[in-house]
Amino acid sequence: MKKFQLGEFEEIVMLITGVLYNEAYGVSIKKAIEEKLSRSVSMGALHTALGRLEAKGYVKSHEGERTEERAGRPKKYFQVTNLGKKAMEYNRDTRNELWNAIPKTAFGLKYNSSL
Repeated sequence: MKKFQLGEFEEIVMLITGVLYNEAYGVSIKKAIEEKLSRSVSMGALHTALGRLEAKGYVKSHEGERTEERAGRPKKYFQVTNLGKKAMEYNRDTRNELWNAIPKTAFGLKYNSSL
């Protein structure tokens, strides 16, 4: 059952948004993902994910001040909502339950290649 639908990249975006807190906007989120995870991210993919997350109610956005360096356009800041926090907690808890259910010897087994 998918109580909360949250893909891997969406989860990363939400976690970084939480880490950045009041400084979470497109470019800062992109840079943080690339720095912390050594993962290349296109602005298009990031904006698509943020749009999906906002449509699901997991993040909300607001515009910052207009600046000359951005040709008068405001930055769009993102914040994780309470529903988003619940989705993240659900994913974390589900993942932890699965990790904890793996027998301790499961990763130490040598596989018989003739099987």
